[in-house]
Amino acid sequence: SSSALGCVCGFIGAIHFLMGSPALVPTAVGGTAPMVATALRGALRVPTPLGMQSVRATASAGVNSHPVGPMLATGVVLAAAAQVAGKRAARRLASRQLTASRTIPINMTARQATAVATATRPGELYGAATDSKYNVPESVKAKLGTDLLLQPKHPLGILWVAIQDYFREQDPHCKFFDKEIPVVSTKSCFDDLRVEPDHPSRSPSDTYYVNADTVLRTHTSAHQTQFLKQYPEIKSFLCAGDVYRRDEIDASHYPCFHQCEGVRLYDKDKMTTEEILEDLKKTLEGLAAHLFGLQPGEDTMRWLDEYFPFTEPSLELEIFYNGDWMEVLGCGVIHPDVLRNGGLDPEKVHGWAFGLGLERLAMVLFGIPDIRLFWSADPRFSEQFDIDAFVKKIRFKPFSKYPPVLKDISMWIPESFNDNDLCEIIRDEGGDQVEKVELQDAFVHPKTKKASKMFRVVWRDMSKTLTNEEVNAKHEEVLKRVVSELGVELR
Repeated sequence: SSSALGCVCGFIGAIHFLMGSPALVPTAVGGTAPMVATALRGALRVPTPLGMQSVRATASAGVNSHPVGPMLATGVVLAAAAQVAGKRAARRLASRQLTASRTIPINMTARQATAVATATRPGELYGAATDSKYNVPESVKAKLGTDLLLQPKHPLGILWVAIQDYFREQDPHCKFFDKEIPVVSTKSCFDDLRVEPDHPSRSPSDTYYVNADTVLRTHTSAHQTQFLKQYPEIKSFLCAGDVYRRDEIDASHYPCFHQCEGVRLYDKDKMTTEEILEDLKKTLEGLAAHLFGLQPGEDTMRWLDEYFPFTEPSLELEIFYNGDWMEVLGCGVIHPDVLRNGGLDPEKVHGWAFGLGLERLAMVLFGIPDIRLFWSADPRFSEQFDIDAFVKKIRFKPFSKYPPVLKDISMWIPESFNDNDLCEIIRDEGGDQVEKVELQDAFVHPKTKKASKMFRVVWRDMSKTLTNEEVNAKHEEVLKRVVSELGVELR
């Protein structure tokens, strides 16, 4: 299974990490700890290239989550980095296996049965009627319409403006979209982009469903065919916005984050595929140079072959930053089937596309250690940034840290159990007071063959000290819900 492979890859990743050269990367509100670029690539995930949710295998791709705690011991950081790297490798391999065989050994029916945690179901959401597949918790629903991206003094808004400035100067005809409704059809989010019907990213354990045919967009690529259909009026565009995924809980994953999708189209009789690739690389190397203050060259940037179902060929851009290589974005030549789904004839029109996660880049550029901070109303955070923060290279200054409260959950789990469903319940009860959920132990009983997992939940508020009493009350609710909704047996 991909989870087992992840454990193996995590172990290999730990060895590789210990042999590699570390770079200083912030790990908490108040400090830094050694972490290799591999960890940065995996942990600050937000996007899978082109924004595609877990098209690398299960349902994660890009920057998402957040802790704010005290400086972690180096050993803990190494273990976390290895775990993330292992998951990423497993997901990528699973994606490739899916493409090759068109099937994945996964019980989608069982996963769907446990994926819908308790949620108050409204009659409709953004005009889309809800049904029994609705699984959007109130905490996620409350994020809709927040529009962090449109706030000029917010780090995400600042970065989005910087990206627009580059493309506006580089391509005066480029159009920009950042107000698209985040409720989209499964057709535009998956089908139009060649994501197979049995792909794990479609599971309710990974995606928020409004109804059987409608989801909260898992990536801004969901709007790609929408704008392709407006060719030739629109030949190049950027689309940015909030995207939503059920995921693990840590410093770089959050159920709502932000991505930017870019596309440029050309008449096929005016540019060859080789010229398209050359234009793609030149444009995106220029973007990386603009954002990170680098000069393009072999010592600072490199291209890796990748696989995404919506581009062919597919590439990944890495930069050498803070002493190690770091993934910036994924891209490629748009697949002919995607062009057809956008109403274009691939014999007449072709082009390139890219995708990147805004949180992951903002965390690096501004030194923000915890993704929860992007949603903080604490003036100690917000007042550190203004509209000139990118130009002035403002770095986040850590403020007070508060002690953690640790709670363990040990249980016998059914075959259909999915870690994301557990995290969703914990996040639903604890909100941003939950810093991290870590798997501490997993085994199968040699006689009964029953599977067991033990998770450690780290509770830490970013603005006050939590008491055991208030955490206990929420923890008890979590325990009740995991038993009733996920069918586990507490140990």
